[in-house]
Amino acid sequence: MGDTQDYFSRRAALIQEDKSLRRENYSLQSLTNNELAADKIVRHIRAEETVSVWGVEHDEVSHLFPGMEFLTSKRIIDQTKIFKIISKACAPTKMPKGALLHAHIDATVDKGYLLELALKEPFMHVRASCVITAANSTTAVPEFRAFKEVQPSQSASVTDLDYPADSWIPLHQARESFSLGGPDGFDKWALGAMVINPAEAYGTHNTVTKIWQKFQSTFRATAGLTMYRPIFRQFLRRFLMESIGDGISYMEPRINFFDKFMFDADGNETVPHREWLLDFGQAISEVRAALREQGREEVFVGAKFIYTTLRILSPEELEWYLEDCIALKQEFPDLIAGFDLVGDENVARPLIDYIEPLLAFKQRVKDLGLDLPLILHAGETLSDGGKADNNLYDALLLGTKRIGHGFSIVKHPKLMQLCREKGIALEVCPISNEILRLTTSIPMHPLPVMINQGVPVTLNSDDPSVFGAMGLSYDFYQVFVSSETTGLITLKQIALDSIEFSTLDTEEKARAASVWEKHWHEFVDDLVNNSGIAAD
Repeated sequence: MGDTQDYFSRRAALIQEDKSLRRENYSLQSLTNNELAADKIVRHIRAEETVSVWGVEHDEVSHLFPGMEFLTSKRIIDQTKIFKIISKACAPTKMPKGALLHAHIDATVDKGYLLELALKEPFMHVRASCVITAANSTTAVPEFRAFKEVQPSQSASVTDLDYPADSWIPLHQARESFSLGGPDGFDKWALGAMVINPAEAYGTHNTVTKIWQKFQSTFRATAGLTMYRPIFRQFLRRFLMESIGDGISYMEPRINFFDKFMFDADGNETVPHREWLLDFGQAISEVRAALREQGREEVFVGAKFIYTTLRILSPEELEWYLEDCIALKQEFPDLIAGFDLVGDENVARPLIDYIEPLLAFKQRVKDLGLDLPLILHAGETLSDGGKADNNLYDALLLGTKRIGHGFSIVKHPKLMQLCREKGIALEVCPISNEILRLTTSIPMHPLPVMINQGVPVTLNSDDPSVFGAMGLSYDFYQVFVSSETTGLITLKQIALDSIEFSTLDTEEKARAASVWEKHWHEFVDDLVNNSGIAAD
């Protein structure tokens, strides 16, 4: 009997010592009774729904489990108690998510809304690279562009047999004359090109290479809309308001400045980068004013852009963009958060190709006394030792403030140690990683390894409108239900870390954390008082 008791004592001690390394231990020292109670409540609901939701058969899904493929299970997720708790729409009891630190601005607003905006623009045109037929309608990609004058075309519709490839047709004309279902058929075709659907993610494009081809084509389908200034301005306001509506108080979206000019209201490519920042600042001011009228100004801390360009540039070409980023930071110090390079790491140039211009950039930033860090994508790959995986070494040696994705970092114990010791957070995008085929499900994702090793992580949506996962609630949900160890306090630490590892200054972080704590306790108290579940 004594040996058995000793064994169980040593077992409990080992489990506790192991769990003490987890990141949320930073929060465990000062929990309220209601936080402890709320944690028990959501764990109880999760356990119950593992059986009642994920343990039963559904006609449309053949292999249910918590954290399974998002695009297949989204309808089921929407109906769960846990998701309703995480995404609760009634402020101020919504779960406060903190900051969104990794999202690409042109994929952050619902595609249906984007098409609505396009249909309101009198100068908008559309074209296709071939005649659209029933056979190719799921693969042919529309392109949009505004022209003040109607463009001459031999055809009235992209579905006409005599349609000349790549000829522009007024949008409303093309929509009304679409022979594959009329306006509704046109909308289905256009919107289908802007998103990834389950059949593509898990069937026809179920490898990293294939899904990236589809993924990149969605941006080609929307570029002419998001890069049209009248739409861009409305798009920015919508992004800010939708983010706030999901409990996000601060945002650092990435914007691709690769195109040196945006199209103006007349369809002319004349709008320089500084005008984009003016529009962003205006959108922030308008959102603040709207929230002030509602008496909710405190729910919005602010927003900044991370300046990005593409990894297809030569090192010499990159120098122009680095200088442009510096100039914009000097003119708009409160709107530029940092600099990044984006693109498919598996096929695009690795960071090592850009060492000279990036080191020169860091020195120039230092000489000018600017707070303009590198915030680099790295390790968004299945590779182990390939160029995409090795980007992690260069990102850390270059002094990146955070690591975008960092999916493969769990293969590198020294790099994990450096992130933990130096306070370099990982911008983890669970649903994005799953849909883009880095993992088959969230239980297979390396996020628990990161958390268990005490590495700071933030949860992010990456390209939510392409994935149909608007806001952050879906990512929080998938992470929560995929681990029996992860609890409400884990989500609390992740939200707090998103503020701590943002580019806000010390005073702004303290203010943002204080407001977050207020809303967090409102959320927790409401959960305990109104869940109908005893916490004992």
